[in-house]
Amino acid sequence: MNEDRNLKRKNQKDKIEVRKKGDVVYLTFPPFSKEDWLVHGFSTRLGGVSTGVLSTMNLSFGRGDERECVLENYRRISSAIGFELNGVTASDQTHTNHVRTVTSEDAGKGIVREKDYRDVDGLVTNVPGLTLATYYADCVPLFFADPMHRAVGLSHSGWRGTVSDIAGETIRRMREAYGTRPEELLGAIGPSICQDCYQVSEDVILQVKNRYPSHLWNSLFREDFTAEGEEKKYRLNLWEACRQNMIRSGMLPERIFVTDLCTCCNPRFLFSHRASQGKRGNLAAFLGIRANRAGC
Repeated sequence: MNEDRNLKRKNQKDKIEVRKKGDVVYLTFPPFSKEDWLVHGFSTRLGGVSTGVLSTMNLSFGRGDERECVLENYRRISSAIGFELNGVTASDQTHTNHVRTVTSEDAGKGIVREKDYRDVDGLVTNVPGLTLATYYADCVPLFFADPMHRAVGLSHSGWRGTVSDIAGETIRRMREAYGTRPEELLGAIGPSICQDCYQVSEDVILQVKNRYPSHLWNSLFREDFTAEGEEKKYRLNLWEACRQNMIRSGMLPERIFVTDLCTCCNPRFLFSHRASQGKRGNLAAFLGIRANRAGC
């Protein structure tokens, strides 16, 4: 596939899968693809009908796109990945660590129905036929699947969500709602901005230092070059920070897949807020339980 050959991949042991159905190109994680009760995917910019800076697979109603274009994009991506559009429940992201337990009453909210909730960056469910959706253009998508209890979680983790541990909150919600054991979870950290591209100020790093023990700091951030008299800048590794959040919540390192694709390194393939200086659409992560796997 031409799209795959042109990607700039990071030197990671895990390799994300590039898939194509018709004109729609999307991404999947090998450990999740092996679980036949799951439906999952992460969109790219390719295969939609939006135009201009939103071209072509914009999945946000809040970026100035025509509603019918966004709905057509949803029809295409849902057909390609294999889930029912009326069964999608969308987040309402405001960089919190708030997690919502999704039931059958939430089907379609945020896509074909109005949402009746606010400030939700994480979603969990155990309902067959429901698909969770969260949105990205550099922040980190976090996927959780519990094969023992047939439950899933999906969370949006920017730097604020990372230092407030939305990964841990999602795992705690799954444990409380479904009896999930962290060591049995499968996890994936999806396409997002890499450390090389993610420059942050010292006030962000101070919050990171407050969240993580000092022996992890070298793996989480490094000081960037700044001229004398300028404010210090750093490069933050959100992928490793999120991975550490998962591990510290009880997940096994060998059951966590870490992406090898950076949104900012691949702006023609993935929307990136930093690469586009804010002129962009939104990608989406999807994770659900297949309707025909109930009771398996």
